[in-house]
Amino acid sequence: MKRFLSVVFLLLLLLGLISQCRSMKNKGQGIKGNVTWVEGNQMPTISEDIQSSPQKDDGTAVKRTILIYPLTPLADATMENSLFTSVRGKPIAQVESDEKGYFEIELAPGTYSLFTQEENGLFANTFDLNGNIQPISVERGVWTSTTISINYKAAY
Repeated sequence: MKRFLSVVFLLLLLLGLISQCRSMKNKGQGIKGNVTWVEGNQMPTISEDIQSSPQKDDGTAVKRTILIYPLTPLADATMENSLFTSVRGKPIAQVESDEKGYFEIELAPGTYSLFTQEENGLFANTFDLNGNIQPISVERGVWTSTTISINYKAAY
């Protein structure tokens, strides 16, 4: 009985120690997320047999360079054919997503605009009510998660 209680105590102690450990990657703050590519017809289809209706996927993970700019309003950028051809200012950081589309970058607290580097320009497709391009906020000690869906070749 004494031995059993000792084993239970050691297991509880070990479990407590493990639960208090933190990954070194989670220290600080910044942005982490995934980049996906979506193209083609994304319109819903009607079918009598729901099982035979084609399912729309959430995109394919892609490797891309993500450029982080200070918060940028639409008035400070030029768009042509769904891509930004110029953005006032310079990026403050950049990060490459891996083959699975995952990226993370440590940043100071603040609000930023995210763009992906495409062959013919920069892409962003989210805007806030103030006309800021792909805004994302970083708070002290928090990793902000996001998904960037590159969909300028998709039809909805």
